Amino acid sequence: MGKIKRNERIGAMIKILTDRPNYIYNLNFFSEMFCASKSTISEDVDIIRGIFERFQLGEIRTVTGAAGGIKYIAYPSMEQSMIFVKDLCERLSQPDRILPGGFIYMTDLIYMPEIAKTVGEILASQFVQDDPDFVITVETKGIPIAMMTAKALDCPVVIARRDNKVTEGSVVTINYVSASSNQIQTMSLPKRSVKKGQKGLIIDDFMKGGGTVKGIVDILKEFEVEVVGVGVVIATRQPEKKMIDKYKPLMILDEIDQINKKVVVTPAAWI
Repeated sequence: MGKIKRNERIGAMIKILTDRPNYIYNLNFFSEMFCASKSTISEDVDIIRGIFERFQLGEIRTVTGAAGGIKYIAYPSMEQSMIFVKDLCERLSQPDRILPGGFIYMTDLIYMPEIAKTVGEILASQFVQDDPDFVITVETKGIPIAMMTAKALDCPVVIARRDNKVTEGSVVTINYVSASSNQIQTMSLPKRSVKKGQKGLIIDDFMKGGGTVKGIVDILKEFEVEVVGVGVVIATRQPEKKMIDKYKPLMILDEIDQINKKVVVTPAAWI
């Protein structure tokens, strides 16, 4: 490989960094790749950092210490987040999305890769400082958002299931109360999926009473895992008192009137 120009190095570094958010790349990695000195790579990093700041494309963060280096944080600006979430609220506020039981149809949107990616990045930006070891959700609709959140945090996804799968080996199973239906349901988690002392981030697509999330909290207690946060795509305004106290919704379902065919979804207050 001949001499590599600065613009070529910067283009390649941006691609590498953004392909794997929150992963720490040692400067030696780029120095060896481009046959360039660390001082030259540091100058390249400063240029990239300036580009990202100017165009609000996220953050290039320097990590000090023996295992330090640089990493890309997928951090949408509040302005970008608000524009995105407002558009999503408008799409979810269509009357034909009303489902029986006070729910709205959202599967078509959260299964769109670009929407799931942006939602995941926004949620991840709120918990990146907590440094979770994994993201956990309950099958099945929360999986796309959990996956994209985990990608932005560079950690694995763990899925709690309502039915045991023989391919997952031995499991821990608990019963929990669904706040929306007031019925007892079952949740299982493979024993090999998490380890004692880890930190977990709970991500779910919809919260009404908080029973499912409370179930995840309870099953993680069986593994002696710390829950560092709870993020949900949509939470209902009512009931105001949920079965969990601390959670971060992206949007609020303020009103759903099945008789008059009216649904109102608004951005959460922190957006």
